[in-house]
Amino acid sequence: MADQPPESGAWALPAFDGHHPPEKELIDDCVHCGFCLPTCPTYLLWGEEMDSPRGRIYLMDVGLSGGPLNDEMARHFDQCLGCMACVTACPSGVQYDKLIEATRQQVERRYPRSRRDRAFRALVFKLFPYPRRLRLLRGPVRLYQKAGLRALLERSGLVRLLPDRLGSMQALLPDLGPMEKVPELTPAAGQRRGRVGILVGCVQSVFFPQVNAATARVLAADGCEVVAPPEQGCCGALSMHAGREAEAQRFARRTIDVFEAAEVDAVVVNAAGCGSSMKEYGHLLRDDPGYAERAARFSARVRDVSEFLAELEPAAERHPLPVKVAYHDACHLAHAQGIRKPPRDGLRAVPGLELREIDEPEICCGSAGIYNLVEPDPARELGARKAAKVLATGADLLVTSNPGCLLQIRASLERTGEHLPMAHVVEVLDASIQGEPARSLLARVAGRGQGRLS
Repeated sequence: MADQPPESGAWALPAFDGHHPPEKELIDDCVHCGFCLPTCPTYLLWGEEMDSPRGRIYLMDVGLSGGPLNDEMARHFDQCLGCMACVTACPSGVQYDKLIEATRQQVERRYPRSRRDRAFRALVFKLFPYPRRLRLLRGPVRLYQKAGLRALLERSGLVRLLPDRLGSMQALLPDLGPMEKVPELTPAAGQRRGRVGILVGCVQSVFFPQVNAATARVLAADGCEVVAPPEQGCCGALSMHAGREAEAQRFARRTIDVFEAAEVDAVVVNAAGCGSSMKEYGHLLRDDPGYAERAARFSARVRDVSEFLAELEPAAERHPLPVKVAYHDACHLAHAQGIRKPPRDGLRAVPGLELREIDEPEICCGSAGIYNLVEPDPARELGARKAAKVLATGADLLVTSNPGCLLQIRASLERTGEHLPMAHVVEVLDASIQGEPARSLLARVAGRGQGRLS
């Protein structure tokens, strides 16, 4: 343990300070019934009580009572994926989402991480929330992939010499195709039924630009004028889920400013983690007198793209797309936002499409924001579990609503030598509206590196 932080004396301090610690009233809502245990990924992996939701809530109570934030306590909090499956399972309505986010903010402020951990987290948060910085890496990454260096590194076994976290980052890189930029304004096809803004995001805009383009086309085809403000940036989801409160608030304020200026009826999001965070801006900015009310109003207008399309009802014809689709529930869509039916209904509305369910849909794939980077070992175990369930469906195509899930499941499949084409829900809807043949869709999404046709 040579990489332990030097500030060990700080562990004698009480775990939490006075700035929004986990609320005692919310902690007391937990009756320790155990309904959360079968849905908690880390409890399934290790069977450790303190790595279950009720165990972590117990530790929060210890912290509120003045107990120290020592290595063991911080480790149990860090190992939580924040998937919120326990929120869905809980019969008592425990708001674990608010409890764990409040706790993570305390950990980030008060726990003295090792130098190596601080350096890696600094790298992640100086890079991923900034699309301009990510775009600068596209050229070198494409060269690395197209020149065969990635394949050579993997075949030679040299990749195993990389530090575990950097090895995971390398494995999660998508094969990058050409950039596809969303126009600042996409007119509605036919009669205009509304004016909506879309979040193009940071990781989504650089690694999955085709998803943003498909989102704009589907919304326009169903009668929406689509605005993609060029001034937008990161929504703050990665920072919010990691306990970096001030950073998340800064991103949230900018996002509110940009979309308020665009004068849109709704803000449509195609990344589940981003949507869940943006719906919580009112809570995130509750102490800010200049933004608290604005944030609450803004959050009320945020919609996941599948949720919005269900409310809008389709206007464009869906053409046949005979393909067997396995739909993966992204945790921050199914659990954090409670959205399960709209994406399935949207897919079922496509003639000829056969929807297949994945066993254990409530169990996280291991992506969870930056979890698969900072906790690569449990993330790999969960990814392998999810990959096996996906393959068992016998589907031609895996479909989900979150970029992190696509990257995680693809990497998990490839570790076993398996390949499966993958797409976002809106890409399937776009292909149906455009009348693209199923074989063409499968070849296209497989050819860009999100799986390859076997």
